[in-house]
Amino acid sequence: MVMGIIGALILIAALIGYGLASKWNKTNTSQLKKERKAELKQKSKKMRMTAHSLLAVAVLAIIVALVQNSSGKYDLGTLNYKEAIEVTTDRDYGGGHSEMPVLYEMKLPTSGTHSPHDLKFGYYTEKPATELLVHNLEHGDILIYYRPDASKEIKEAVEVLSHYKKAGAGVLAVPSTDIPEGKQLVMNAWTKTMELTAYDERKAGTFIYEYINKGPEQIPARVRRGGGTM
Repeated sequence: MVMGIIGALILIAALIGYGLASKWNKTNTSQLKKERKAELKQKSKKMRMTAHSLLAVAVLAIIVALVQNSSGKYDLGTLNYKEAIEVTTDRDYGGGHSEMPVLYEMKLPTSGTHSPHDLKFGYYTEKPATELLVHNLEHGDILIYYRPDASKEIKEAVEVLSHYKKAGAGVLAVPSTDIPEGKQLVMNAWTKTMELTAYDERKAGTFIYEYINKGPEQIPARVRRGGGTM
């Protein structure tokens, strides 16, 4: 917030500088004496250079402010509700790679043979191949399965959660028709499952905070760059 205000003030100063330089340039007519013309020309040039520098600083300050605002908005620490949650520890079916379709024992598997390719973090309106999703779990990502006919409020809520990250891991919100009857959401981490009968921000946040980036194969953020790179 502070950097944004500073950037805006510097930008105003830069615009004023450009205005003065333009004014002095227009004042510099052929009717003036040679010495005065040279003085105004030099004065206008210096002001433009100063305005250029101020503009560069203003742009940098605004960019920093936007980055700070974005990172603060999705600060993982804000999800540390320490809420009591019921999490099932599932059987570990391994983590081999295969380009072929895989027949899973679980409808929403949390481990097992999977595609050698993973997916970008974020909110999905169509369910990607399960083999891809399991690969994301291997890297410590969190999967939030929501019903395709879920309310607008639930879809908006899980979309927000899909922006949270930790190191090289993130969150994917995906529609699924395999969610058990009577449940609204299923949240998965590697070998972990939590089912919710209704959307609960505190429980969902606690699950993400507790299990993100805890897969058996952790990849640095500089390598994954938001997923979809393996």
